Amino acid sequence: MAARIEDRIAITDLMNGWIHRDLNEWDQLRALFHADATIEITWFDGLATDFVEGSARMGESDLRTKHFVGNPSITFNGDRALVQTNAMVFAENVALDLGSTTHNRFWDQVEKRDGIWRIARRQSIYDMSYFNFLAKDQEVDETTVRRYPREYAALAYLLEKSGFSIVREFPTRGSDLETQIKSAGTAWLNPS
Repeated sequence: MAARIEDRIAITDLMNGWIHRDLNEWDQLRALFHADATIEITWFDGLATDFVEGSARMGESDLRTKHFVGNPSITFNGDRALVQTNAMVFAENVALDLGSTTHNRFWDQVEKRDGIWRIARRQSIYDMSYFNFLAKDQEVDETTVRRYPREYAALAYLLEKSGFSIVREFPTRGSDLETQIKSAGTAWLNPS
């Protein structure tokens, strides 16, 4: 029982470690992931090591982000865990005076290797998204916004206008893609 409590604390620390991305602390962010880990979010789909480098480039741009991460829901099977964590992504492009707020859930496959819990795979499911305006309402290109699912359309629009392309369609609340990643996660957690 005590060991599992320690595991829960270690995994919760991993989820809260996302603050390192917001603070441009790249070595600490890199340490959240296993060396072969992957990540799939709106503007990135690939190795976590490459994601950290891309995040550093984003940190030097006019686009700023801040993440608020909730308490994780953790399901264990030995040295593997599925972790679902509510989060909010606040983004703004300071040159455009345009921002967005997006509610999402991180869906993580976490493994304990050599006694250390780290993220093996991070995916995101998007629930809702809307625009924020600093001083006045602005016109946004509705055609561009409507290209994306409404659950992350505002974030996708802001990313695109900031030079970070959306790489593909991502899971949204209740979508077939959400069902697929959850099914794959359950199969990974409970291999036959």
